[in-house]
Amino acid sequence: MDEVLDLTIELCRRPSVTPDDAGCQSLVAGLLCAAGFAVEPMRFGAVDNLWATHGTGGPVLLFLGHTDVVPTGPLERWSSPPFAPVVRDGLLYARGAADMKGSVAAIALALADYVAARPDHAGTVGLLLTSDEEGAAIDGVRRVAQEFVRRGQRIDWCVVGEPSARAELGDVIRVGRRGSLHGHLVVHGVQGHVAYPEIAVNPVHRLAPALAELAARAWDAGNMQFPPTTFQVSNIHAGTGALNVVPGELTLDFNFRFGTASTAEGLIGGVEDLLRRHGVDHRIRWELSGAPFATAPGRLTQAVRDAIREVTGIEPAADTGGGTSDGRFIAPLGAQVVEVGPVNASIHRIDEHVRVQDLVRLRRIHRGVAERLLD
Repeated sequence: MDEVLDLTIELCRRPSVTPDDAGCQSLVAGLLCAAGFAVEPMRFGAVDNLWATHGTGGPVLLFLGHTDVVPTGPLERWSSPPFAPVVRDGLLYARGAADMKGSVAAIALALADYVAARPDHAGTVGLLLTSDEEGAAIDGVRRVAQEFVRRGQRIDWCVVGEPSARAELGDVIRVGRRGSLHGHLVVHGVQGHVAYPEIAVNPVHRLAPALAELAARAWDAGNMQFPPTTFQVSNIHAGTGALNVVPGELTLDFNFRFGTASTAEGLIGGVEDLLRRHGVDHRIRWELSGAPFATAPGRLTQAVRDAIREVTGIEPAADTGGGTSDGRFIAPLGAQVVEVGPVNASIHRIDEHVRVQDLVRLRRIHRGVAERLLD
């Protein structure tokens, strides 16, 4: 317990707010180098990535994580300083404790354990870390995946250490993630005096019927793997601040979370057709953060289930909910992807925390996955 807790504490002491790694990857690299791993720093732009491997050839089992964290929020609202980790009542409090420095520590130590016990294991086991998961995610795993394609780097299985559990460790594993499509819409109008609407064009009025239809529309019915697609407005703004001015422009940001029942191209076409039908004078910019992916039952899902059951006694439920993860960049390489990690109830919140005992059990789970796939 002391070993995995101590490493998590050392990682959490580093204020690694995206994209600053703050030395976290160097700490992990030192541990893995001592364990016999080949370690390759991969820096792109302002982002640090770490690629560490042991063994040769296939199959290739990749463990995936990130060392960056979200901002702390108001410091005065924390029960203790967010980058001064403290254990209270069996819980470790710190920014990043659950998302996901605890998992990084558990995985790194699990891999060191595994290769010490099985130095001649089959295939390759690797750990990929980035400092760009919580931010734009441009120069992190997305960029590393492009480099993997250029090198012809094979990935068969990927275990992501994101916090997946709802109430207790092992109760949920993620076997896929929805796609995320952002729209940045500008509606053009003609600014004028509110008393003379006949010589102004109000973009709020022009968009309102179309927006009502966008919000009410059922984009698909979902399928066995994913729930129905959702549409949500995240930001909307118009006006100068004056009460007697018709605005000349409206900006609106929105997001689709979609499964395999829809495509990004189909959603884009549906929105743009709807805006044209309503006569909305506009321009729009699209940003696809990631396509949906799902892993069918197979060797990876079975290995994860068996390892969880052995350590916790729990039969995990398979789920594709939640936000996006860096698994979306590894799945297109042909890899099966499963996410397993600690309870996610406190992530991104004030007083983020993780159960110390769960860190110990995560170390055993990840080692168990490697044993089942590579022995």
